[in-house]
Amino acid sequence: MASSPKASADPLDARLVRTLADILTETGLSEIEVERDGLKIRVARQLNVTATVAAPAPVAVAAAAPAGDAAPVPVARAAGDAVNSPMVGTVYLQPQPGAASFIKVGDTVAAGQTLMIIEAMKTMNPIPAPRAGKVVEIMVADAQPVEFGEPLVIIE
Repeated sequence: MASSPKASADPLDARLVRTLADILTETGLSEIEVERDGLKIRVARQLNVTATVAAPAPVAVAAAAPAGDAAPVPVARAAGDAVNSPMVGTVYLQPQPGAASFIKVGDTVAAGQTLMIIEAMKTMNPIPAPRAGKVVEIMVADAQPVEFGEPLVIIE
């Protein structure tokens, strides 16, 4: 039983694939498909879209607002510098369950002192104070999930 030369030849032409990839790069297309002699080649690339999402500002609604004034009122944020989350994860305010919290409102902290821990991918990451100062507000609760850039603590 003899095989045809076409069947024994490699049907995938690497030069054609490279040429198609170059065309994608040059034109900005996301995919291209070519069919030749019954062989269909599709080359596609994934477009990486990066979006920055700001954490929503906390709001409060007045309990006994007059009938004409039903708009939410923003909560006043304490003066000082916010320490933002450097990663996505779960925040813990103490080193282990049942232990005392790393910090409390009113505490004075030193630069580099651990403020809390963020667990990300089963790794405990200490969050250090970027500078010395007084803790005026803790903006997260224990075991709360946090997003990248979300404010955690205000230090003045």
